[in-house]
Amino acid sequence: MLNVLLTRHAQSEWNEVGRWQGQADPPLSDLGRAQAQGAISQCGGFDAVVSSDLDRAVTTAQIIAEALGVGPVLLDPDFRERHAGAYQGLTRAEIDEQFPGNLDADIWPPGWESAESVLARAMAGLGRIVERSAHGEVLVVSHGGIIYSLEGHLGEPHQRIANLAGRWLHHNGTDWRVGQRVQLSPEKVTIESQDLA
Repeated sequence: MLNVLLTRHAQSEWNEVGRWQGQADPPLSDLGRAQAQGAISQCGGFDAVVSSDLDRAVTTAQIIAEALGVGPVLLDPDFRERHAGAYQGLTRAEIDEQFPGNLDADIWPPGWESAESVLARAMAGLGRIVERSAHGEVLVVSHGGIIYSLEGHLGEPHQRIANLAGRWLHHNGTDWRVGQRVQLSPEKVTIESQDLA
């Protein structure tokens, strides 16, 4: 059995201020770095760590992998977040101002990556993990859009996912089945002054 924990990255600087990221590449916030450190004690053991190639995911993955003694982190651009088109870099208020009513009506802007494209990428990434190993435990650090896409494909209803929360996926050699959601970051994370240097 192959067990994959598909996890959303820690808080980025744009998460902190409520900007839509898509495939833009802001770094982790100080809190995000602390969240990644805090997640180490929740992780258990992994045979491999895979990451989206966007900085917020890579940095999260590297912090966890280094502490667990697993590596190198394998980068896979198919685990990137969905491209958010003209919404990238905007806050919800700015989107509502520039595209009145679109968010409430689920109207997506020019450049928005389709659900079919996101799912195809995510499944291709999972396929490469299966090719590398049919058994074991793999941590994949990715993004909310990828997780929602795979959950929907596997029959789970849409439910928001926090930074450093994840979903177990299990592959029996033939099919994927969905496991439970988990929260890797402790509920309360403090930023130590020495971590800010």
